[in-house]
Amino acid sequence: PDPRHTGALPPPAAMAEKLRDLSQPIDVPVLDATVAAFYGTGSKEERSAADLILRDLQNNPDMWLQVVHILQNSQNLNTKFFALQVLESVIKYRWNALPVEQRDGIKNYISDVIVQLSSNEVSFRQERLYVNKLNIILVQVLKHEWPARWTSFIPDLVAAAKSSETICENCMAILKLLSEEIFDFSRGEMTQQKIKELKSSLNSEFRLIHELCLYVLSATQSSELIRATLATLHAFLSWIPVGFIFESPLLETLLKFFPMAAYRNLTLQCLTEVAALQFGDFYNVQYVKMYTFFMLQLQVNDVFQGKSYVFILSKAFRLNTY
Repeated sequence: PDPRHTGALPPPAAMAEKLRDLSQPIDVPVLDATVAAFYGTGSKEERSAADLILRDLQNNPDMWLQVVHILQNSQNLNTKFFALQVLESVIKYRWNALPVEQRDGIKNYISDVIVQLSSNEVSFRQERLYVNKLNIILVQVLKHEWPARWTSFIPDLVAAAKSSETICENCMAILKLLSEEIFDFSRGEMTQQKIKELKSSLNSEFRLIHELCLYVLSATQSSELIRATLATLHAFLSWIPVGFIFESPLLETLLKFFPMAAYRNLTLQCLTEVAALQFGDFYNVQYVKMYTFFMLQLQVNDVFQGKSYVFILSKAFRLNTY
């Protein structure tokens, strides 16, 4: 629900003090009202009062212990996001100082909620923003726990992905996030040694991810899942061992989706990523075959005429790098 339409006002001073008392479970309706006031259309004073309370809560080192209680009892997306913000800060900066049982508790709770929400088509679509944020939290946990303290993560994820199409779609989103976090956004947040360790782990376990992607693209009829899988492949293609590309049906699979309007842009992004790779002369035959098929598609498919044709052809020149 949009808090701007609730008409909620900041709680009176006594209620504000009650929120700040974290020796007992936080009063979630009062927190909802405070968050609603912060995002609301009330007076500047009301927003300022709510802002002060929320900042105090964020700065309280014990506030993260209330997160599960808040997530279980609030129906307000902004309140849930506030709680997850608190949790994300703890994961980033205090994770290794937490007792093992608390770390495991967070890890298991976040994983369980993600599976619960993504196993049902209706809840997955309705709660997509919430699930996306939970995915981000999970990846922050992985940056600390995986691979040393969560060795089974990739096999577990791949196994879960095979249980339902919506779980699989979300697993693809998690894998995409993980790749982006390690290879694109990790600078400044992790040591070079940790980044190297994560890259090595992802590399060594990519076979399972590769097999999952190929299986999904050959078996599913879900356009959402196909798009999610293509987007995930795009995030991986710039760094995976080239054997996974040229010694498997991956290129043929990508080219199969290229003529389809719904997947053309994502497929083109993947092919462009492949074209930018440095792989010497060993795979030239496969590369030329890909390029020839690609150009043939541009010529024989009516769907590529006009502006669409010009756009794709201009992109295709980037492929001609061999």
